[in-house]
Amino acid sequence: MHTSTDVFAKVRDHDRTEVLAAAREADVLPYFHVLTSPAMPVVEMEGAERIMLGSNNYLGLTADERVLKGAEDALHSFGTGLTGSRLLNGTIPLHLELEREIAEWMQTEDALVFTTGHQANLGTLGTLLGPADTVIVDSGDHASILDGCLLSRAKLRPFRHNRLDKLEKMLDRAQDDGGGVLVVVDGVFSMEGDIAPLGDICELCERYGARLMVDEAHGAGVLGTRGAGTAELLGVADRVDLRVGTFSKSLASCGGFVAGSHEVIDYLRISSRAFLFTASAVPAAVGAALAALRVLRSNDGPPLLTQVLENARRLRDGLHERGFSVVDAQALPAERLQEGAPGVREAAGAHTIVTPIIPVLVGDDWTAALLWRSLYDAGVFVNTALHPAVPPGGAMLRTSVMATHDEATLERALEIFSQVKRQFESEHGPLPGPRAS
Repeated sequence: MHTSTDVFAKVRDHDRTEVLAAAREADVLPYFHVLTSPAMPVVEMEGAERIMLGSNNYLGLTADERVLKGAEDALHSFGTGLTGSRLLNGTIPLHLELEREIAEWMQTEDALVFTTGHQANLGTLGTLLGPADTVIVDSGDHASILDGCLLSRAKLRPFRHNRLDKLEKMLDRAQDDGGGVLVVVDGVFSMEGDIAPLGDICELCERYGARLMVDEAHGAGVLGTRGAGTAELLGVADRVDLRVGTFSKSLASCGGFVAGSHEVIDYLRISSRAFLFTASAVPAAVGAALAALRVLRSNDGPPLLTQVLENARRLRDGLHERGFSVVDAQALPAERLQEGAPGVREAAGAHTIVTPIIPVLVGDDWTAALLWRSLYDAGVFVNTALHPAVPPGGAMLRTSVMATHDEATLERALEIFSQVKRQFESEHGPLPGPRAS
C-alpha cells in the first residue's frame, strides 16, 4: 500500500505554532477581536468603548446618511444578492453608473468594477500578464499584487521599497527577458504610509518602455484636490497606464476597480477570470460605494480630505512629541505637485504631507503584542504588524485616522499612549525613541 505525507500536516507544525500558542495563552493575540458597533471613531469592541485607530474608514463615510441611504435603496430595489456573475445575470444599472463615475473621477476612458479589491489586482495582473512577460514590483506592495503576479506566471522582479536605483536595475535586467514589462507599485503603502515617488517612476518606465500600474487603495479618497489619489497629487495621472482601487476604505463599502484605457478595460471585461467567474457584489455594497463616491465628488468632499490629513498630522506630531518612533512628514517634489492640494504644507522651501497611516515602530514582535494589549485594555484599538508582514525586528503598531475623529478624541488617544508608554517602560524597559529627522 502506498503511503504519503498528510497534506494537513503543515497546519499542525508550521513555523508560527509555538508563538501563536504562547500569544493565545498570554491573551495578547492582536487579531480577530469582535467589533459590535459601526466603524466609527469610537467603537464598541468586546464589551468596552475603544477609540478606533485601526480603521481604513478614512473619510468616515460608513456612517454618512447619504451612504446608508444608497445602500438601503439598492437593497430594496435589487434584493440582498444578485446570485450570479456580472457576465450573466449580475449586472445592474448601479454597476454601470459606478463604472462611468469612477472613470470620470480618475479621468480615464473606462473603468471596471470587481466584487473585491483583492480580485481587482488578481484579475487585472493575472489576465494582462503571461509567462513571457516581466512584472517589476516594490517589496512593500499589497499582497494582492503579489498574488496576481504569481497567478500570471510572469517573471517576477522585486525591488527594495521605494529605491529608484533598484527599480532601474530591474528595468535594465528586464530588457533581456523578452515579452512585455509592467511595473506595479502602491500609491500609498499600506503599512509604512509613505508615498511612491511616481514622477521618477514614470520617467524610468518611459525610458525603458515599460507600462505602469498604480494601486491607489490607500491614496484614492485621501490625496489630491479631487481625492483621486497619489497620481493626481503628484501630477502624473496622465502618465500612469492603469490605476486600481478599492471601495473598502474611503468609499465605505466593499469591492474594487481598475481604471484605464477603454481598450484594456474592455479586454479585462471579457477575459479576466476573477471578474467573469465571481458572483456580483451584493447590491447594497454597490449602492454604498456609488453614494460615497458622489459625496467625495460633491462640495462636501474637499473639507473631508482636508480634515483627514490634518488629523493625520496631529496624530503623527502628538506621538512624536510623546517619545514614540514614528515616520517623518514626507517631502514631496515641487515639480508637477498639485497646487492647493489638501494636507500639503510648505516650510523652509519644502512641501510635506502626512498620510492617514502612521506606523509606530516597536521592533520586537512580542513587545509589539504586549504594547498592543496595554493600549487595548486602556481603550485604544490599533493594528499590529508582525513578521512576516514586516521584516524581522520591524514590528510596528499601525495607527490610522478618520476625517470624523474630533480633536478631543485624538487628544484622549494620545494621552492613553503616554500613560501606556510610562507604565510599559517601567515594567519592560525603554521603547524605541523618536527617529532622527
